[in-house]
Amino acid sequence: MRQRPFRQIDVFTSVPYLGNPVAVVLDGEGLSDAEMQRFARWTNLSETTFVTPPTPQAAAQGADYQVRIFTPGGELPFAGHPTLGTCHAWLEAGGQPQSPGRIVQQCQVGLIQIAQQYGRLAFAAPKLTRRAPEPGLLADILKALGLQTTQVRSAQLLYNGPEWLGILVDSTDTVLQVEPDHMALKTLGHKVGLVAVEYAQPAPLLIARKNREARAFAPSSPSGQAQSAEANMCTVEVRAFASPLGVNEDPVTGSLNASLAQWLISEGHAPPCYLATQGCCVGRDGRIHIEQDASGQVWVGGDAVTCISGIVAL
Repeated sequence: MRQRPFRQIDVFTSVPYLGNPVAVVLDGEGLSDAEMQRFARWTNLSETTFVTPPTPQAAAQGADYQVRIFTPGGELPFAGHPTLGTCHAWLEAGGQPQSPGRIVQQCQVGLIQIAQQYGRLAFAAPKLTRRAPEPGLLADILKALGLQTTQVRSAQLLYNGPEWLGILVDSTDTVLQVEPDHMALKTLGHKVGLVAVEYAQPAPLLIARKNREARAFAPSSPSGQAQSAEANMCTVEVRAFASPLGVNEDPVTGSLNASLAQWLISEGHAPPCYLATQGCCVGRDGRIHIEQDASGQVWVGGDAVTCISGIVAL
C-alpha cells in the first residue's frame, strides 16, 4: 500500500453536495483490478475512478490520461459524470493537456474529447447505437415503474458503453411521480432512464427548424456553454434507475443524458440545445447542458466542484 492523491468531486452542480459525487484516485498505477474493485465497493459511490498514464498508442493519438471506472458492482467502459469529475480533478492537480482547452481521455470505449471553456467542462458524447425494445420487456419495465402505456411516447434501448432503456413519457409530472419497484427492475436486469420534454411554446414551431437553423445559434461553442432561444424553450426532466448495479436511483447521469440527447434531438423530440435537470427526487439539483454543434456532435457539459481533497492508502 502507498499514499495516493485523492479527490471527491461533485459533478453537474456548482453548489457542493447538490450534484453527483465521484471518487477519483489520481495515481492508480500498480493497482490490480481486484484492488480497484474493492476500493470502489468501500467508497459506496455510484462510481470511483483510477487515473493512470495513457497507453503509448493512445498518447500518440493525443490522450492525456487513462481512466478506469468502477461501480460497487463492476467496471464500466464509459460513464459521463466520472468523465467530467475525473477531468476536473486531473486539471486541479496540475494536469496539462497536450492541446490547450481540449483534454483527451482514454477509457475502454476509446478516446473521449473534453472541451474546457468558461470554467465548465463538456464531453463529446460517444457514438450511440439504439434499437426498439422487445414489447414484452417494455411491458414488464412499465409495470415495475407503475406506468401505463398511454403515458409513454417512445422507448429505445440506448448503448454508448453502458446500456439504458430510455423511456420518453408525456410530462415532467409523470417523471417526478414515478415510484419504481426497484427489486423488480433489478430482476429484469435493465437500467432505465425516464425523460420528459415540455415546451414553452408549441413544439412544431421549434421542430420545423431544429436542424441547421437552430444549430446556427451557437455553432462554435462545443462546451455546453451555449445560450440560445432554443435552450429556454423547453423543460427537460430526467430520472435514472440503475437497480441492477446496486444503485436504485442515480442522482445525475452523464452517459444516460448523452444517449438521451442523441436520440431525442435526432427524432425531433428535443431542440439541439437545452438544459436538463435531474436529481430532485433524491435531494439533488443536477444541471446538464446539452448542445449539438454544427457538425452534429452532441456535447454534454456541467459544472464540477471539489468537496474532498487528500490522500488515500491503497
